[in-house]
Amino acid sequence: MTTTLNHTHDVKARSWLESANAPGSDFPIQNLPFCVFRRQGAGDVPRCGIAIGDRIVDVAKAAASFTRPALEAAMACGNTTLNELMGLAPSTLSALRSQLFNLLSRGTTTGRDLIEAAMVPIPYADLLMPVRVGGYTDFFASIHHATNAGRLFRPDQPLLPNYKYVPVGYNGRAASIQIGKTPVNRPYGQLRKPGTDAPGFMPCEKLDHEVELGIFIGKGSVQGEPISVDDAWDHIFGVCLLNDWSARDVQAWEAQPLGPFLAKSFATGISPWIITAEALVPYRVQPAARPDGDPAPLPHLVGEADQALGAMHILIDAHLASQRMRANAQQAARLSRSDSATLYWTPGQMIAHHTSNGSFLQTGDLLGSGTISGPDDTSLGSLLEITRGGSQPFKLPSGEERGFLEDGDELTLSGFCERPGFARIGFGECRSTILPALPVNKNSPS
Repeated sequence: MTTTLNHTHDVKARSWLESANAPGSDFPIQNLPFCVFRRQGAGDVPRCGIAIGDRIVDVAKAAASFTRPALEAAMACGNTTLNELMGLAPSTLSALRSQLFNLLSRGTTTGRDLIEAAMVPIPYADLLMPVRVGGYTDFFASIHHATNAGRLFRPDQPLLPNYKYVPVGYNGRAASIQIGKTPVNRPYGQLRKPGTDAPGFMPCEKLDHEVELGIFIGKGSVQGEPISVDDAWDHIFGVCLLNDWSARDVQAWEAQPLGPFLAKSFATGISPWIITAEALVPYRVQPAARPDGDPAPLPHLVGEADQALGAMHILIDAHLASQRMRANAQQAARLSRSDSATLYWTPGQMIAHHTSNGSFLQTGDLLGSGTISGPDDTSLGSLLEITRGGSQPFKLPSGEERGFLEDGDELTLSGFCERPGFARIGFGECRSTILPALPVNKNSPS
């Protein structure tokens, strides 16, 4: 399991690029997240880059600065997605991170000219989908969210009997994953309004967000060979923010008995920055304690290393700004602050169970954590929970209220890690605006 601290985590390290040293910077030298970008107006093809301060390093352009084995990883950054890079050995990826850290460190002169020439200011770069996603699985790992959501639909039995035994998940639609900046059109679906006997086909009326983390698989696995819970982190390339858009009224009607379908498949937003597993090492923590009386995980979900440091302490904020608020230059209202350390199931347990039946994971596969909610009202990761299914609307600074999202609303996720003795590192933003439903297809019911 990747848990080793090294010189790239040194809290005292500073870069010769001063924007990386600014207090509160998401991308200090201790972070170095990956992205895919294209220079604006240059007619360039997409390239893989690494963020530092307010710049992106076009790594392949600066490849002459690197020596093997980091050179192999630097050359892979010349591709239009991160997939080839993600499939390299973790030691090769670590070598790239280590050498770039050294090249960017304050006081370094050798190779600096090449790195500076390969830098692009973030405002002058178009950020693109970083990964060609082959498979997408969304989990349900927060017991607080599972309980809150279950209570709305099953007051007498919020949690189903299997929840404390198995990391529940479903296979989602990879083609619907998009960069968070992409607007989201209100989806159509079948929904049955209260007091009616039959559903209608119409735009969703209860559109919601879900605060999640996305876990990208680096090294794939072999069919028929399950990944052990303690080896799972060796297969994790990195982590991003994820917003699993949800049509709650469509979901309530169609999800019986097979689970989510069109209510989840219209859009899933991810942030453009992937924070590497190595950058997250200082923020790995012991999993949340299970309440007395809860069953112990089954043997394939238990590992000594996972029980010691299998969880992550990542704080994620959700903010909402209505169209009126933005027009009046009002600050977005914070809906919640979630902490991934409260999850009932760890990433290792999700991966171990995912492969326990002999199925395999491939480079570029994406796993969603499921909505991350905590034990109190300030840490609820969806409007479904915040507004108790719309019955207690959230009051915005503009005087408006929201039970669910309305057209023109802008929803932003941002995240960061911090721990005494280590640098604060950030995840950037996953921000998107809700647009009205598109005109109905002429062949569809009106």
